[in-house]
Amino acid sequence: MRTATDHAATALAILATILVVAPLIAIFFYLVYKGASSLNLAFFTQIPKPEGEVGGGMANAIIGSAVILAIASVIGIPIGIGGGIYLAEYGRGTKLANAVRFTADVLNGVPSIVMGIAAYALVVVPMHHFSAFAGGVALGIMMIPTVTRSTEEMLLMVPHAVREAALGLGVPSWRSVLAITLKTASPGVVTGCMLAFARVAGETAPLLFTALGNQFWSVSLNREIAALPLQIYIYAISPYDDQHRLAWAASLVLIVLIVLSVALVRYVAGRGVLKGAS
Repeated sequence: MRTATDHAATALAILATILVVAPLIAIFFYLVYKGASSLNLAFFTQIPKPEGEVGGGMANAIIGSAVILAIASVIGIPIGIGGGIYLAEYGRGTKLANAVRFTADVLNGVPSIVMGIAAYALVVVPMHHFSAFAGGVALGIMMIPTVTRSTEEMLLMVPHAVREAALGLGVPSWRSVLAITLKTASPGVVTGCMLAFARVAGETAPLLFTALGNQFWSVSLNREIAALPLQIYIYAISPYDDQHRLAWAASLVLIVLIVLSVALVRYVAGRGVLKGAS
């Protein structure tokens, strides 16, 4: 009976794993089926053609997405890690920490379009124009709660004896947190950062209110800028079949770029580079 129960539990676990992975695999292969045929050199080197013309590419949107995500990472990751350090190391049990934790949990559930409207009011309206910076701010705000909560949980998993050993050697508290506790938890912290990055990489709604989009080359932080999610949205609602094909190709490229980014960071973390290993 115990053997049969063990086999049944194992089978259910395997089935659950398959059910989790199967939708991702199905989506990926469908994107390959619909979009791979439209991938060519022009897609990665040219800007979009005028509506009705065949051809063109999304080179400006790929570069634009990289610019916006870089701004978002610069804003969201340091603030999120700092918030997680405060919650785990300095604010345990305090009312401020409870308020910060509650706020982060609420922000995790706020629809992305609300974040876009907030960024529009806070950045676009005072600046009197849309910009790549405004788009980065919107996505950066969305990254903060995920990074904060994951950092807190990873730091709490570090044994308290590690902190005591550092303090016993006379290491200042702030240095112990940064050089020992945070470094010990760095693989988990990096994973949380990449989860936040992957979440915002495909967001369209916030960029509609902030970056707006651009059919031409632009890497200026103070101007409208193209982005892959925006271009996919524009082409998806277009009446032209060629733009529909390019939208499928852009969707495939976006998924591949996200997967490669996450896999690369996980590989580096697994090799010990981010943990300070030789």
